[in-house]
Amino acid sequence: MQTPELWIRGLGVYLPETRVSVETAVAEGLTTAEEAAVHDMAGAAVAGELPAPEMALRSAREAYDQAGADPDDTRVLLYTDIWHQGPDVWFPQYHLQHHLVRGDVIAGELRQGCNALFTAMELTEPHLRGAPESATALLVAADNFSTPNVDRWRSGAFVMGDGACAVLLGRAPGLARVLSVGSMVVPELEELHRAGEPEFPPAATTGTALDLRARGRALTKKGEEDPEVDLAWFTLQQKMMLLVGRTLAEAGVGFGDIARATFSNLGPGAVEHRWMDVLKLPMEKSTWSHGRTIGHIGAADPFIGLRHLLDEGGVRPGDHVVLGGLGSGVTLSCAVVRIADAPPGS
Repeated sequence: MQTPELWIRGLGVYLPETRVSVETAVAEGLTTAEEAAVHDMAGAAVAGELPAPEMALRSAREAYDQAGADPDDTRVLLYTDIWHQGPDVWFPQYHLQHHLVRGDVIAGELRQGCNALFTAMELTEPHLRGAPESATALLVAADNFSTPNVDRWRSGAFVMGDGACAVLLGRAPGLARVLSVGSMVVPELEELHRAGEPEFPPAATTGTALDLRARGRALTKKGEEDPEVDLAWFTLQQKMMLLVGRTLAEAGVGFGDIARATFSNLGPGAVEHRWMDVLKLPMEKSTWSHGRTIGHIGAADPFIGLRHLLDEGGVRPGDHVVLGGLGSGVTLSCAVVRIADAPPGS
């Protein structure tokens, strides 16, 4: 989808100061050196008992301050997450509406997996089209995995980190212009994140620990008997190539115009290499060297990576950056932005 009037006006990030290294985790028996070698991550940002919605609020405040925008001009608020946020039947977006945005703003929680912020961009763009330049949309992603039923070191084939980011979109010029954004779906792989587990009662109500690796093994075993599973993985790679090509074409950008790329922090062999191979770029052009130090922070990863590039001078005005993510479903998302400026004080 072309987005000719869409800008990232502010990009707030909250990362907890506490970082636990893989070496410490191995020494404490939380993981093994062999397990760590698979994902090649260096550590995780750990928030302790700080609630995810509070991290989201802090990142959102930073985004508004960075943009010099008034929360009263917000048209839409979308809160994205992949893990539990607070008390049952309570919804985290209203924490931000209570303490920051206020008013009768459309607010919703979007559970689209690790690429939910891209879906949020697609959903909010029509609300900003033709709106006054002061109008904004607030998109946030936040997760805290410091809970009893998840093991940040072993629940997945990666390390889970805690943190939040806030993307403030609008029509007025800001940090980066969003040229295009889009998604594709491989529904044949929806079983990837539930294989081997009952659908009812939900695991959260039974105290069952999250084990994504076990689900992956269950799907692999099924694939030994069902050739459609292997075909679905091939389809995933094909759609990744189609999505990147389509999104670049809609942005009017060629492969040679891409300066940097930032994706979900899932390990170099899981997603980063796939994306970078499709983009025909070396891994050094990704933000993996930073992402591996903080862990996989749900839907926030690609945009935390973009903020890192802006803060560290990894991009210059006029550079094109590709952002991408893969989420349960299985869904693929991609966006192309052109850098306009860096955060104040960077």
